[in-house]
Amino acid sequence: MNDLLAALLLGILEGLTEFLPISSTGHLLIAQHWLGARSDLFNIAIQSGAILAITLVYRQRIWSLATGWQQPAQRDYLLKLSAAFAVTAVLGLAAKLGGVELPETVTPVAWALLLGGVAILLIERRARHFGDIAEITWKVALVVGAAQVVAGVFPGTSRSAAAIFAAMLAGVGRRPAATEFAFLVGIPTMFAATGYEVLRHLMEGGDAEAWGELAVAFVAATITGFIAVRWLLGYVKGHTFVPFAWYRIALGAALLLGLPAGS
Repeated sequence: MNDLLAALLLGILEGLTEFLPISSTGHLLIAQHWLGARSDLFNIAIQSGAILAITLVYRQRIWSLATGWQQPAQRDYLLKLSAAFAVTAVLGLAAKLGGVELPETVTPVAWALLLGGVAILLIERRARHFGDIAEITWKVALVVGAAQVVAGVFPGTSRSAAAIFAAMLAGVGRRPAATEFAFLVGIPTMFAATGYEVLRHLMEGGDAEAWGELAVAFVAATITGFIAVRWLLGYVKGHTFVPFAWYRIALGAALLLGLPAGS
């Protein structure tokens, strides 16, 4: 397949899966078995394309947080976003430097999809007891920050899923509130991760990346990500994440059953 077309397809796939709790990294890894493997920089940079879509969707909310920090409620929310990001940055950098990460092969991704689906079912059942709680506490912020690191260590977990369900597990009963916090904290997280990978790439020479293909995938991820997140924000107002759990379980089981030994 033409490399540019493959990059376009990967960008579309990233945009569609980044915000759904089904793991964009896992889907990209699976797709790259057929479309060709890509660099860490490519995979993280196109995730930032999807995160740019979140920035556009939440532009008014971000503006109100940036300009309304004098208001106690706005300042409190902004500080909790900052705390969640700080936890992710410190623990994530420590994990990165320490080499704490599973290999990005299909087997661990399949297990992460399957077990993550089961976890979603259990968390959804527990979340019924939290009622209409929408408050983002300090506990929620710290747990969400740590959950993002877990998603980075275990390919196939899904960063957005880990953050959303960590918030729900920590007591946020309203899915829209948990989703908003998870999405907003993902903005600095993914942009920082991209900056780290770009810096590392440049320090290692910076001449092997196909920048044109990366740009095409980035734009595709931004456009499809914008569409996907607008849909999801409407969906969570009246639905649970249970269908996504069963999708993860089915896909994970199918991958495990279809894998040759040693994959």
